[in-house]
Amino acid sequence: MKRNNRDSADSARRITRRALLLGGAQLAFGGVLAMRMRYMQVDQADEFRLLAEENRVKVRLLPPARGEMFDRNGAVIAKNEPSYRIVLVPEDAGDVEQVIARLANLIELDPDELAKARKEISQNAPFRPVTLADRVSWEAISRVAVNAPALPGITPEVGLSRQYPLGPDMAHVAGYVGPVSDYDLSKIDAPDQLLLIPRFQIGKVGVEAKLEDSLRGKAGNKQVEVNSAGREMRELNRREGQPGANLQLTIDHRLQNYVQARLGRESAAAVVMDCESGDILCAASAPSFDPNLFVRGISVKDYRDLTENKYRPLANKAVQGLYPPGSTFKMVTVLAALEAGEVTPDETVYCPGHMEISNRRFHCWKRAGHGQVDLLTSLRESCDVYYYDLALRVGIEKISEMARKLGLGERYDIPMSAIARGRAPTKDWKLETYGQDWVVGDTVNASIGQGYVLASPIQLAVMTARMATGRALAPRLVKSIDGVEQPMPSDAELDVNPEHLRLVRRAMYSVSNHRKGTAYGSRIIEDELRLAGKTGTSQVRNITAEERRRGVTRNEDLPWERRDHALFVNFAPYKDPKFAVAVVVEHGGGGSTAAAPIARDITLQALYDGEPPLEAYPKAARSKVKAQQERLRRERREFLKRESDRA
Repeated sequence: MKRNNRDSADSARRITRRALLLGGAQLAFGGVLAMRMRYMQVDQADEFRLLAEENRVKVRLLPPARGEMFDRNGAVIAKNEPSYRIVLVPEDAGDVEQVIARLANLIELDPDELAKARKEISQNAPFRPVTLADRVSWEAISRVAVNAPALPGITPEVGLSRQYPLGPDMAHVAGYVGPVSDYDLSKIDAPDQLLLIPRFQIGKVGVEAKLEDSLRGKAGNKQVEVNSAGREMRELNRREGQPGANLQLTIDHRLQNYVQARLGRESAAAVVMDCESGDILCAASAPSFDPNLFVRGISVKDYRDLTENKYRPLANKAVQGLYPPGSTFKMVTVLAALEAGEVTPDETVYCPGHMEISNRRFHCWKRAGHGQVDLLTSLRESCDVYYYDLALRVGIEKISEMARKLGLGERYDIPMSAIARGRAPTKDWKLETYGQDWVVGDTVNASIGQGYVLASPIQLAVMTARMATGRALAPRLVKSIDGVEQPMPSDAELDVNPEHLRLVRRAMYSVSNHRKGTAYGSRIIEDELRLAGKTGTSQVRNITAEERRRGVTRNEDLPWERRDHALFVNFAPYKDPKFAVAVVVEHGGGGSTAAAPIARDITLQALYDGEPPLEAYPKAARSKVKAQQERLRRERREFLKRESDRA
């Protein structure tokens, strides 16, 4: 059937309309496509060029040089030394075990290091580099470089490793670094990418750990061109990292070395503080250890030897150790009584060798008693009964308040690990801690530095410096950072009557320079350098009434762990204090016999800035001191030779 003209016209119009719509759609699509192509080829050209570059260019982090550490005179405490290592990137290696086998034919691989590397490969992402061999020789690096085409994914690298030239002398102060562990990463919310570099070293203890952020620095990077197999072909660009800050500590390494040697095989600690600035010149803890053992991971045997040693060489006793201060605390008690107006210098107390308090007998160290004693005599001869009497008048609150004024019971803001707060107890403290009321016997014990009172050697040094100067000195350990002098802590006037401090200082002088003084045998002969000090002996066991009846067992007849701690604090010179010294010898017996001679020798070493003349010692001690000086010089020479051979 033929279409009429009208139908044909309608059909033609519909076809034309569809064609126009289709053509318009095609034109629009072509326009959008053209615009998109222009956007991608012109506007986003740089971005896509970068994506293409990333297929052949890899970015590697460059660890910065760790800041170095120096003593107050510029001697190196911690430095960096070149270290060669072989690194594997698993995703670039293909067959990892085959590559490792080829490498083992070229250089010797440590089985333990290899086991550690395999573990890291299984746990980490395939793009994370893994160290197969550390501290390899230059010859080994050369062999690997020559055979590079047969070792895909293998890269020889040179880095920096930490080294401690002074060895055990500075171990407890500087601390040490070690490879980043999973435990380290677990403590950080958003770890720096540097920490993911294989075997990257961070501070573990001591200044290394406490000032890690300053010492670490900031990473750099390098861009390297790689081929289709992932082999590095050439370096395209390099941006060096920002090295860590260099630190200068207040420690005098020569004095520190002498003190470590003088403490010898004792389990002991000693602190020397500058009475003018508060600078810590020495913070020694014995026995010590070699921090270099920890830098690349200490062996199981070496670590067991340290942890199973009853003298606890890993503990920094100078700041971590807490001890009953014994009779060194008597200056605190007498100052509290003087400030409270409860005693006068001339007032006497009768000491028959004990005091009955609340149906309990509190003994003096001198069984026969001291008779009538005043303030000066009580400190000079260390009469306990005199302080029992003061304690009953003054009370624990005022005694502990004075202790805190003098720096006890305070955690100092210095970059060392596990600094102990110590304890200046109060009634509320005992109730909160033990749920028990404070009793009068607690106050009596505290008055002679026993019972709940605890102090560290550094706190005792601060206490002594404050009494010597009348200023609220605080310790400082960092002298400068990148050459910028660090501010000294506040040293406002101590809130104690200066006349009362003079009385105590005069009594301390008598302790060391009067024939009846408990430290007379450890005096300094040179008039202008005479020291003022106080002995202390703190019990670590309970002496029963039965033992007292039959006679108290001598320290030397007891097992080492049950002997008394020996303490001595002093400042010198008496007329113009320059140094404050505190010595604690764990289970050393008596303060006058074990701690005082060490403190006297340390004080002389500081005063003379080196080995003192024999004429500075009492005549009776000179032959012993001469032999001791010769032994220490010999040990120092042997140490320096060992360090030289190792380097």
